[in-house]
Amino acid sequence: MEPAAFSVGVDLGGTNLRVAAYTRERGLLETILLRTRLADGREAVAADLCAAARRLLDRYQLQFPLVGIAIGSPGPLDLPEGRLRHPPNLPGWDGFELRATVERALGLPVVVENDANVAALAECHLGVGKTLGANSLCMLTLGTGVGGGIILRGKTWDGMNGMAGEVGHLNIWTDGIACGCGGQGCLEPYASATAVRRMAGELIARGNAPGLAALQKGQPDFSAREVADLAREGDPIASDIIRRGTRALGAALAGLAHALDPELIILGGQISEAGDMLLEPVRAEVAWRSRCLLRRDVPVVRSKLVDPSGVIGAAALALEARGPKAIA
Repeated sequence: MEPAAFSVGVDLGGTNLRVAAYTRERGLLETILLRTRLADGREAVAADLCAAARRLLDRYQLQFPLVGIAIGSPGPLDLPEGRLRHPPNLPGWDGFELRATVERALGLPVVVENDANVAALAECHLGVGKTLGANSLCMLTLGTGVGGGIILRGKTWDGMNGMAGEVGHLNIWTDGIACGCGGQGCLEPYASATAVRRMAGELIARGNAPGLAALQKGQPDFSAREVADLAREGDPIASDIIRRGTRALGAALAGLAHALDPELIILGGQISEAGDMLLEPVRAEVAWRSRCLLRRDVPVVRSKLVDPSGVIGAAALALEARGPKAIA
């Protein structure tokens, strides 16, 4: 490919919207970060996305040839059509023609992929996968929801209809918490940042979580990260919330290890920032549940790229057709 070609990547999240220009040689040229205006409707969010993309196109097309535009979106998705199907974390978006909407606005072809798959693609070619020499891996993004991405031999694996990798909706407990997807006992209501915040709020409301109540008084909009910090300081209630999440997460990862036999499992997103407090109990749970595997334990590691991985992966997806050398 041309040595200075660039792509535009979009990471469409339930909380934040990131749009970036990227080149293989220089990495991220510029990233635009916006709040996702879910309350204003999907057309408003799409308009924000297109306005940010146009701003980057106008700026960098004067300097570099454009390779492509790609969007990482929460699923479930119909692929390659880029149509959303009952996304739990984007209420009101069922049936939304994301790819067609953005293509009409920009007048350019667009690729849409599951957001966790593009994050996994970035980690495979540019992050921890590259560092450890792994090209078949699973990645979970623990943010507003729980996304899952599968990379097999350096390529994203979408499954038959684009539904592969919906790890957040693996059933962990048959009689567990109701999930936004309409199911019950999925991983997502236990291990997402939203789940941690919800469980903390419920315990505060019951009046038996003084540490969490004090946190809420000082920080009414506290996040899962603050709950993890409180657990690290030894608060027993916060620690129990994190323990419930790591147990559910370990069960899901063990299932992936048995089903897919990956070289590596990567954890990214807000919850992964808890570091060893998350990783150590998850690794122990995976090892215990995977003890029948007749090989080494599957490594469970934290994302190297962390927050930018989704937008970098989307930008890299636009280069994927050019082969791994074009990405890395």
